[in-house]
Amino acid sequence: MAVKFIIDSASDVLPGECKKLDAIHLPLTVRFGDKEFADAVDLSAKKFYKMLTSGKEAHPTTSQVTPAAWAEAMEKVVADGDTAVVITISSKLSGTYQSACIAAADYEGKVFVVDSMSATVGERLLLQMGQRFAREGLDAATIAAKLDELKNKIRIFARLDTLEYLKKGGRISAATAVVGTMLNIKPIIAVQDGKVESIGKARGPKAADKQLRELVAKSGGIDFSKPFCAAYSGLEDDNLKAFLAESRDLLCNTEVPIACIGSVIGAHVGPGAVAIGYFEN
Repeated sequence: MAVKFIIDSASDVLPGECKKLDAIHLPLTVRFGDKEFADAVDLSAKKFYKMLTSGKEAHPTTSQVTPAAWAEAMEKVVADGDTAVVITISSKLSGTYQSACIAAADYEGKVFVVDSMSATVGERLLLQMGQRFAREGLDAATIAAKLDELKNKIRIFARLDTLEYLKKGGRISAATAVVGTMLNIKPIIAVQDGKVESIGKARGPKAADKQLRELVAKSGGIDFSKPFCAAYSGLEDDNLKAFLAESRDLLCNTEVPIACIGSVIGAHVGPGAVAIGYFEN
C-alpha cells in the first residue's frame, strides 16, 4: 500500500511535474468574463499573463476545485489499494480545502487532507516534504500530521512590480494606485496566517529587493536542509534573476529552484513579482 499525493493547481506545481512526482494534479477554474479555463491544464501561465496584460479581457476570477473532482481523484487512489495525502491552498484564500474535506469524509482512514495555510510555492514545499517522508516509509496519517506541524515554519515573502492588479482586485483605491505608480512604489507582501498580507513598501526595485532580503534574514534565514524555492510572475524572469544575483550571500551560493506563479495568485499580483518561499531556520 503506497502513499499518494493529490494537490491543487494553486500550488503552481504543473501537471507535467505532478506526473513525474507521481502526484495527482487538480485544477482550479479561471474565468475571463465568459471564458472558462482549467488552470494550468488548458490555460498555461504564458497564455494567462498574455490575456491578463492585453487590456482586452475582463479581470479574471478563480473558483475552487469541486468536491466531485476531489472525490474522483480520491476514489482512484483508494481503489488501487493506496492511501492519499491531499494538500490544498489555504482555506482563507479559497473554498478548495472545504471541498476536499467534504469529499474525504467518505474515505475515513484512507484520505488525509492538509490545509497548507499557504499557496503557490508554499504548497510545493509541503508536497516535497511529504514525498520525503513517504520515501522514509511513514504512513499517510503520520505524514499529514507532520505536514500540519511543519507548515507553520513556511515563510513566503514577495515584492510586486505594479499596483495595477491590487487596484483591479479592489485591494487598493485607484487614487492610491496612481500615486504609488508615480512614486515607483513596490509593495511587499507575505503569506501570514493563511492570508496574503501587505507588510511594507519600497521606492524602486532595488530598495524592494533589499527589504525582501532583510525580511528573510530577520525570520531566521533559510533552512537549507529542507526544500525552498524562488518564484516570479509574468512572461519574463528578469526581476527574479536580478534579486537572486544580489542575494548570493543570503542563499549561501546555493542553486535555487525556480517556479512561475500561475493564475490563482497571478491575478492579484500581476506580472513582474518576485517571491521566495522556504522553511525558516
